[in-house]
Amino acid sequence: MTAAAWVIGARGMLGRATTRQLESGSNWLRIEQPSLPWNDDSLLEQAAERGMRELLHQASTVGGGWAVFWAAGTVVTSSPAEAMTEELRQFRVVLSAIERSVKGHPLARRGCIFFASSAGGVYGGSANPPFTELTMPVPISPYGHFKLHGEAILEEFSRRSGVSSLSGRISNLYGPGQRLDKMQGLISHVARAQYTGPPTSIYVPLDTLRDYIFVTDCAALIADSTLRALEVTAKRGTIQATKNLISGRAVTISSLLGYFRVLSKGHPRVMLGSSAAAALQALDLRLDSVVWTDLDDREQESLPSGITATMMDILAGIQRGTSNAP
Repeated sequence: MTAAAWVIGARGMLGRATTRQLESGSNWLRIEQPSLPWNDDSLLEQAAERGMRELLHQASTVGGGWAVFWAAGTVVTSSPAEAMTEELRQFRVVLSAIERSVKGHPLARRGCIFFASSAGGVYGGSANPPFTELTMPVPISPYGHFKLHGEAILEEFSRRSGVSSLSGRISNLYGPGQRLDKMQGLISHVARAQYTGPPTSIYVPLDTLRDYIFVTDCAALIADSTLRALEVTAKRGTIQATKNLISGRAVTISSLLGYFRVLSKGHPRVMLGSSAAAALQALDLRLDSVVWTDLDDREQESLPSGITATMMDILAGIQRGTSNAP
């Protein structure tokens, strides 16, 4: 099937990769829309409604399927509660505009909204890894509660509007283009420290286990999982789905630093320390998926290759004078 697609948050690392993935495949027709005006609710609603009108129009030309990919947001694990509350409020504003746009429309139940959630956030306090979509989410950090709340908002919207929903619980995302002024992305920050600035501080034990997924691999899974949600919707009706978007390979931070040691031919520039925030980090975040497992049967970027691509991107930015490193 072919479906129309709109990426909200297309300028961020994940949004850019998702946009490129949609444009490279034959199953998607991506619409071009200006960035949403986040500073004014009235303008935000109007822009979202205009985007939906265009999306539904394009969907009518390719068979009726459509999807909105929510990759927007600036909240990270260290963001204040006020920022998380505001981002969720804006998510509701856009969903309300989408709901008004599809109400009574013949293609209303042919669509799906994808929401970029966080596996590390929602499973932070869960028991018995590896964690799957059947695992009871137990967030232990405000960020985890924020993402789980976003999932709940989307599912409530889906049941109310008849538009399918898909929450993609993403493991540790990394790759070229990650914003270094955000306090997230261990791989990117260790890579930056190899070239410039102070050493990167690590506040969790070196035997901490994490699943790292390269951004282009994640974008491919997002596109294919959303297409599967649309196919299921066309056959069975509205669904509320959740899928872990992962590499399926957990490594310790010690092993991760070992890759940097080999690739950079020197010791990683890191400092071990302690922080109260470490209590909000799970030691073992092995992940698996039991939903649409055939989609996971694919070759993904190896961790050494992904780290190399990330390092080269950061070095190129420094040489151009465009690095966003603090």
